[in-house]
Amino acid sequence: MSALEERFSAALHNTARAWRLLIDRRLKGLGMSQAAWMTVTFVAKAKTPLSQSELAQKVGVEGATMVAMLDRLAAAGLIERVPSETDRRVKRVTLTPAGTELYAQVRVEANAVRRQLLAGIDPNALLAAAELLEQLQQAMDDAAP
Repeated sequence: MSALEERFSAALHNTARAWRLLIDRRLKGLGMSQAAWMTVTFVAKAKTPLSQSELAQKVGVEGATMVAMLDRLAAAGLIERVPSETDRRVKRVTLTPAGTELYAQVRVEANAVRRQLLAGIDPNALLAAAELLEQLQQAMDDAAP
């Protein structure tokens, strides 16, 4: 691995981790852990309700971990599990009205962090970085088994 590739991968990892931790600290007042707000965000942004296994994959956790997270979110009244119309073994996850309200609060906080951190970044540099990361994501998706 070249020094530049190593520098890039370290910067990517460290920046992503620091970004998540900063948002996590900002969302603590809402009683949300990183995994909880990521789960709520994926559910809110999905065009159609996701299954528990699809959510686990998106959040990057094992199925059992996602089930426990969804149990906590359901107990808090933030999500509902709805039986799939095509496969009765599958449960689809949707937000309750309280979950939708919480997601709106999460978005306000996350948007404030994003504006704060990106305020001094040149828009052209931001566009180039976004395109690079999207290409990298596509390469990873293509390489996945």
